[in-house]
Amino acid sequence: MTAPNQRKARLQFVLIAAVFVGPLLIAAWLYFQGAALQPGGRTNHGALLEPIINLGEELPGSEIHGHYEDSWLLVYQYAGLCEETCRNALYTIRQSRLMLGKEMSRLQRVLLHGDSAPDTVFLAEEHHGLITIEDGSLNRLLNKKKPADLPAGGYFLIDPLGNLMMYFRPDLDPADMVDDIKHLLKLSRIG
Repeated sequence: MTAPNQRKARLQFVLIAAVFVGPLLIAAWLYFQGAALQPGGRTNHGALLEPIINLGEELPGSEIHGHYEDSWLLVYQYAGLCEETCRNALYTIRQSRLMLGKEMSRLQRVLLHGDSAPDTVFLAEEHHGLITIEDGSLNRLLNKKKPADLPAGGYFLIDPLGNLMMYFRPDLDPADMVDDIKHLLKLSRIG
């Protein structure tokens, strides 16, 4: 082989090797650069509760067990009389459920109240289908699992397997809460 043919053959070899090895070298360089190409924000508006707690294992005698078997639960926890703040929150979870459209049958609303029983006439007229539960051990568990840096009075999301999944702060825009729930329902094959 003549010298010009050898140089041409070497150049072809280097180009072919670059086609295969080049992307690996670029990928390794980007990987070791750290956060150069990582997305800037997070996709969820609610706070993921970690570690995940299964209510069936944690509270085997709780009244909530029969309600999450076929659907997701959006739980509002309120200890006192259900007056303006509580009524606004119940309105928010009712409207949030309606905003789910065709997926709304997959989500049930729950009012977890304290010793004071809610106004059953008001609930029957304004919040048909709302599940009401009095469960001190569930109240204590939810108080313990609420993220310390977020205000109380928000909403908890429980999946159909009984896992306590998310906490939504009370001042969150309901559309943002619905976005998170829609995303979970889209990815979920349960409930």
